[in-house]
Amino acid sequence: MLLSGQNSETFETKWPQIKPLIIRLLKQEDVKKNEWFNLFFDIHHICLWEDNCIPRIKKELELNILSFIRTVQEQILRHEDDEALLRAYINVWTKFLDQSNYLPHPFSAMEQNPSKNSNSTTVAAAGPQVPPVTAQQQQQQQRKSTDSHVRKLMLDTWSMSIFSEIKHRLQNSAMKIIYAERIGEPFDSQLVIGVRESYVNLCCDPEDRLKIYKENFEKAYFDALIEFYHIHAREFITKHGIIEYLTYSDSKLKEEERRASKYLETGKGSDSLDSHRKICIQVLVGEYQDQLLAECPNLIQLNDIKNLNLMFQLLDRVPNIEPMLADLESYIVSEGLMVMKANSETITTDPEKYVEQLLELFNRFTKLVDDAFNSDPRFMTSRDKAFKTIVNDITIFQLDLLPNSVANQKTKPESRCPELLANYCDVLLRRNQVKKLTEDEVKEKLSNIVTLLKYVQNKDVFMKYHKAHLTRRLILDLSNDQEMEEQTVIMLKDIGMPPEYINKLSQMFKDIKVSEDINEKFKNVARNTLHNANLADCVNIKILNAGAWSRSSDKVAVTLPPELEDYIPEVEKFYKNEYSGRKLTWHHLMSNGIINFNTKNGKFELEVTTFQMAVLFAWTNRASDKLSYESLRLATELPDNELRRTLWQLVAFQKIKHQVLCYGPEVKQAKDFTENTQFWINQDFCIVRNNKAQYRGKLNLIGRLQLSTEKNREEENQEIVFLRTERAKEAIVKIMKMRKRVTLAQLQTELIELLKNMFLPSKKLVKETIEWLIENKYMERDEANINTFIYTT
Repeated sequence: MLLSGQNSETFETKWPQIKPLIIRLLKQEDVKKNEWFNLFFDIHHICLWEDNCIPRIKKELELNILSFIRTVQEQILRHEDDEALLRAYINVWTKFLDQSNYLPHPFSAMEQNPSKNSNSTTVAAAGPQVPPVTAQQQQQQQRKSTDSHVRKLMLDTWSMSIFSEIKHRLQNSAMKIIYAERIGEPFDSQLVIGVRESYVNLCCDPEDRLKIYKENFEKAYFDALIEFYHIHAREFITKHGIIEYLTYSDSKLKEEERRASKYLETGKGSDSLDSHRKICIQVLVGEYQDQLLAECPNLIQLNDIKNLNLMFQLLDRVPNIEPMLADLESYIVSEGLMVMKANSETITTDPEKYVEQLLELFNRFTKLVDDAFNSDPRFMTSRDKAFKTIVNDITIFQLDLLPNSVANQKTKPESRCPELLANYCDVLLRRNQVKKLTEDEVKEKLSNIVTLLKYVQNKDVFMKYHKAHLTRRLILDLSNDQEMEEQTVIMLKDIGMPPEYINKLSQMFKDIKVSEDINEKFKNVARNTLHNANLADCVNIKILNAGAWSRSSDKVAVTLPPELEDYIPEVEKFYKNEYSGRKLTWHHLMSNGIINFNTKNGKFELEVTTFQMAVLFAWTNRASDKLSYESLRLATELPDNELRRTLWQLVAFQKIKHQVLCYGPEVKQAKDFTENTQFWINQDFCIVRNNKAQYRGKLNLIGRLQLSTEKNREEENQEIVFLRTERAKEAIVKIMKMRKRVTLAQLQTELIELLKNMFLPSKKLVKETIEWLIENKYMERDEANINTFIYTT
């Protein structure tokens, strides 16, 4: 064992031998292999002598490193040119960093901190510490030296001396190069990258290895970015205007994104790119958001898709994009209503033109959202809200469910849109269309109607008219395609139409099929039992479910021709035998037929309603006589309103030039007929086609088959209002049962959600329904809060 005095003497003699080798290593001068191995051996033995040798080694090593750094610092500072300074710094720093990965290896014995009394003098520990000869060995050695005190000492010394003194010059020089790049002057990006890497590698803090980089280089980069665009962006707007700035800011954002990925740290644990992106958006977009938004309405008005898309992509990166949504919605509403008003004379009388106009607007606004706003769901929602306003607007099309004379009126005027949609649907599904359409074209147009129907608030009105049209088509056998009819019902079901409504329509199709079988059975029986067997083949009865088809109050008495009067008991007898316990109710209002009409000019076949038939049969055996209004009333037994309407159809049918009946004196409308008004057969009647008179042919006088009396039309509208009230009651009770306790706002929201597929409940209706339910003990108000309701069990 060596004595303490000998240890001290040996350190003093050994270190002067080690020091020159360390200096050569710092300078990256050639070191022989045996010198490298001897360095491991010497350091290892020094560390075995005494514990206080290690602090002395560290102190001496720090002095040597500091001396070297000051020398290279003087060399760097000699360069006055920014680029030369950076090149010199990067060159020296690269070598120093490289050595910081190798120099610590011989001093690994200091990390082991061996015991003072250890007898081990073997160099086996130093044996594996050989200079790297392969990339794999180099990586392993670098990993082992990561936390080395020597390496940390080297980097900390560099940071506290050279880096702290020339840091600002380095940053300013690097930012000048980036500035030159931004204004289009020549630049050397590798100099900036080299400086960035030195900042990243200087920090040895395992908790935050990017601390020095963030506090210095990143901060300087962001400050320079903000300063640059604070000046140049404003100058650009002043010179070129805010619209041109859209293209400028978009290009600069992309340019800065590329630049940041090159100059900022992108490794694991770095959020530089995210921070950079936020700063760019703020300095290039956020500061000018108000100016950009001010131009949005004008761009939408001009349909400037390119700039709108740029504006959307820019402003979508800042928190508040609601003003753009409001501008789009406002434009769609104003533009849509303006177009509808401009074409009101055409579209109010032609449902096809109305639907086509709506579709043209819908497709136009959808294309605007697709192209300008990339089909963003938020803008689609704005389109939907605006289009719903157009569809349900009442300034052009107004429908009064209840006339003004009705007491306690609970409804406001509504849009006629659901009625017009139902009318156009009828045009498409009816046989003998004005425009011959293929099956695919019909499907497409029906699909378009369903698309528009989604925006209709009061779908129950559409249900009423669609059912009425379907009834006419099925009774008059006017459906173009039964399968298409059923597909339409499925389409309505898919958009959420109420199940009870869909079930009624489905029942109507079933009734028609069942009625055909019953009719065939009756004809087979009637041919053998009726006195006039030929009549059985001429009459087609439809036995339908009253609940799905009509109202009991629609029954109207009328005197039928004798042949039909005798036919009815036979039908009832047959049906009673087939279906015991069921009762038939005859709805002549919904019946029709074909009669032979003979004049001096020729013979014609007229398709007429049962009421028209009853009127015309009054001239049987007295074709040349004139009959008064009173005589016709007694002969037909029709109610006054129905008789007047039926006579007007025969004396003033708009679609024909020569009317079936003549009358006198002339009046302007049916209500002006008096008891003494005279009616007679028009013996000069003929059918005019292509401006040529034809004295044989078939003419349809039915028009739109009347399904209800004038009085009952009002009843139907009242029934819609009544059903809305009942549905609102049911929905509120359902909500209260589920929630037990609910606020008024929550109740209104959930009520609208439940009823939206039928109608949009008004605030007045909701209020009155709530009061009714409270009065009838279904619910009660919370004593502490009148806007909170409690379910009464």
